[in-house]
Amino acid sequence: MEELIELKTILLKGDIKGSLALVDELEEMCKSALINNIISYAVILLLHLIKQQVENRTTRSWEVSIRNSVLKIKGLNKRRKAGGVYLPLEELRLALEEAYPQAINEASLEVEEGRYDAKELETLVNQEEVINRAFSLISI
Repeated sequence: MEELIELKTILLKGDIKGSLALVDELEEMCKSALINNIISYAVILLLHLIKQQVENRTTRSWEVSIRNSVLKIKGLNKRRKAGGVYLPLEELRLALEEAYPQAINEASLEVEEGRYDAKELETLVNQEEVINRAFSLISI
């Protein structure tokens, strides 16, 4: 909110260059918040895909969580008024890669009732396969 008040002040002074610099900063802040939100849902998505891969099974609960995470990621990424998306596919893939270590940490508590620590679990998971699966679900 402070930034908007500052932008108004700068605009009223007629400082277009300063205004544009602040708009760029605001845009970056918004994009950062969006990416963090997408990563939060990506962690949930990856967590369940990891569990599916390691345990070689699924549950209705995992399936629903996967679908809900995909829907939230797609919804967050969709530009409603302008159309298109905020993050192109390459950046969505980077978000998945960024979320993966946290997903492994969380999955270590759930896979086979916490049998593996994160390092052990990482050796059991095909990271590329899990990320590719998540990416394919998001990009459909």
